Amino acid sequence: MRFRSRLLMMLLAVVVISQVVTGGAFLRIIYQDALAEGSHNLEVGTHLLKQVLDAQGSQLRNSVTILTDDVGFKSAMATQDIATLNSVLANHGDRAGADMVIFANLEGELLASSHHVEGSSMAFPELFEQAQRDGDAVSVVIENGQPFEFVLLPVRAPKLIGWVGMGLLIDAELAEEVHALTGLEISFIHQDASGNPTYFVSSHENMQAANMPRRIQEVTQGAYLRRSTLTPDNMYVTRAMTLLRNDGHHTYALLQISRDDLLSAYHDLQWQLLGIIALILLLTVALAIWSARSISRPLMMLAEAARCIGRGERLNSIPVSSQGETGILAQTLLSMQDDIALREQVLLHQSRHDLLTDLPNRSCAQEAITQLIAADQPFTLIRLAIDDFRRINDTFGYALGDRVLLTLAQRLAALPAPARQAYRLAGDEFLLIVECEASDPNWLDSLFDALSQSIDLHESPIRPSLTAGEVNFPRHGIDPHLLLRRADIALGMARRQHRRHQTYQEGQDEQHLRQLTLIRDLQEAVSGQQLWIAYQPKVDVRSGEVIQFEALMRWQHPTLGFVPPDEFISLAERSGNIRILSRWMIDTVCAQLHEWQRQGHHVSAAINLSAADVMDIDLPERLLGTLNHYGLEPRQLGLEVTESAVMQDADLAIQSLEQLSQAGMLIAVDDFGTGYSSLAQLKRLPVHELKIDKSFMLHLNTLEDDLTIVRSTIELGHNLGLRLVAEGVKNQANAILLGQLGCDYLQGYWIARPMPAYQVIAWLNDFQPLELPFPKPLHTH
Repeated sequence: MRFRSRLLMMLLAVVVISQVVTGGAFLRIIYQDALAEGSHNLEVGTHLLKQVLDAQGSQLRNSVTILTDDVGFKSAMATQDIATLNSVLANHGDRAGADMVIFANLEGELLASSHHVEGSSMAFPELFEQAQRDGDAVSVVIENGQPFEFVLLPVRAPKLIGWVGMGLLIDAELAEEVHALTGLEISFIHQDASGNPTYFVSSHENMQAANMPRRIQEVTQGAYLRRSTLTPDNMYVTRAMTLLRNDGHHTYALLQISRDDLLSAYHDLQWQLLGIIALILLLTVALAIWSARSISRPLMMLAEAARCIGRGERLNSIPVSSQGETGILAQTLLSMQDDIALREQVLLHQSRHDLLTDLPNRSCAQEAITQLIAADQPFTLIRLAIDDFRRINDTFGYALGDRVLLTLAQRLAALPAPARQAYRLAGDEFLLIVECEASDPNWLDSLFDALSQSIDLHESPIRPSLTAGEVNFPRHGIDPHLLLRRADIALGMARRQHRRHQTYQEGQDEQHLRQLTLIRDLQEAVSGQQLWIAYQPKVDVRSGEVIQFEALMRWQHPTLGFVPPDEFISLAERSGNIRILSRWMIDTVCAQLHEWQRQGHHVSAAINLSAADVMDIDLPERLLGTLNHYGLEPRQLGLEVTESAVMQDADLAIQSLEQLSQAGMLIAVDDFGTGYSSLAQLKRLPVHELKIDKSFMLHLNTLEDDLTIVRSTIELGHNLGLRLVAEGVKNQANAILLGQLGCDYLQGYWIARPMPAYQVIAWLNDFQPLELPFPKPLHTH
């Protein structure tokens, strides 16, 4: 046989064998991928189960927290009213869907329980010890051979007076829930100290309790805990998750998926793949006739080299001839490998460092904090921000602003011990890790001195001013994200209080979270009918008649209860939501005035405007449009603005208020005497009334200074042609004195407290004009 024929036959044999092997390997890969997919699904199932249990634990924690905050429950605990405790526990347990509830005193004695005898000791001593140590505890416990996910929290009033716990049974309902979410079969098994299964629920119809001893034995031998594995009968791919292992008691979650279900697609593909392989063999045989080993071998080696480079492996050479096209291609691959390595190194550095300052970024900071926490090494985080950095950019330009950032970064990086490392978080904020439990005042002084040295910007030296917020590990937290957040809270507190440095104080985080909750819920408060308007009357001193009501916004939060207006109004202004509240208030008050007018009562009301409202050039059009929509006269709706709101942009405020005044609306300056307006600006304002702040009313009869201020304010207002309203009048003596001083209108609790709209008309009908025993003022308007 000729050499060419022998070579061709050899090539054909190699091709046929290679295709058969490739087809078999491909089928094997598909088979393994199918099983790997099952293992992946089981891993996802275990993570989902953990999330479901975590969510269930969080729900229990919230339910117990609501119970521990209940005043009636605390009172019953303080008096040890067992009947009330049992009733409250049962009611809260039913609302939370809990299967077990307990209450114990400080020594762990059960005073009330759904599953235990009163007076018995704590049924779960390990959980109780953990709660005493950590402040609370969440874990799986066993009661009468059944597993419960259980939460134990303290009750404080304000000191610790007891412990409340709730538990949910890990039952078939939970198994069906996870089964519905993942499509996996799940079973919960409990084994007692004797090695016998005492509890078994499953979403698996074919899984019988009789099989449990064998499965438990396999699990305890580690068969399914570390990875997914086929059962010995090759029927199911199985993954186990330990829920409890304590004193010989074991509780497991067993997740399974049928091997036949996983391989159903594989069996369907087998014949298709065989046909494809046969076709490929025919094509390959045809191509092999025109191929030669001397060509295919270097090409395969080059392809393998490319795959290795793609996987990140380092190649020093490629064993092919350096001559011809294959040699050029080999050299190109090696050069490309070096270029890729260099580019990856640059990209990695850029992803972990700030492009401007080359300081490590937030991601690096979190990693470093995590490592220090793992090493249990005390440290301090100093979060720094440049004061009024925007002014620097606006004055000197962004290029010079970048130079300030770069200079400060260099100074931070050059700091000696105990400074460990500096990071740039974002914008004008930096982070400094200091290897000490808390910063020393002298060291802080030297730090600010070093950072605040003058920087020459185009022969215009500036001295940057910085503000710092500090947190300490482990005193302020053991989580990187928590520490960074609390450092930010401390920095924000320092900025608001105009202090150079502020260490995080306990409770600031809770206040911060409360503020975030209120800001988040502001829009829902408007749409969810959580807001309402209270009306407080103003009375004319001379006639004793009611001349107007002030509309006051109130918020009853569904979970936080009554939120003071001073709190949520300031948050609305800071978050940009104040206009939403103002629009709601304008529409609500006008609608109420229209309703009273329809009933035959012509009532006037005044609303408060924020600084954002006064600065809104669309305010006059919106107010007049709303009045027109409800058929109201402009004089029926008064406006009250504070001095500080007007003074933010006096020219723009005067422009808006002038339009409203010309339209016929009455305008008053609220809280007069507490702001910072000048008499020149006050003279320019198109206002009709001044409202004397209630702080001057508290000691009007006893403090000569307050009396002098009130008398002078009244005389000033009258000289400017304005009427005077006294807020916060709480007794008749104040009312008489104010009348003698010439005050025009009175408002306060002595006349009436703020009332909801449905009480206003009845109150007006019962109201008798005031008759104050003093001479009428001589002045006229």
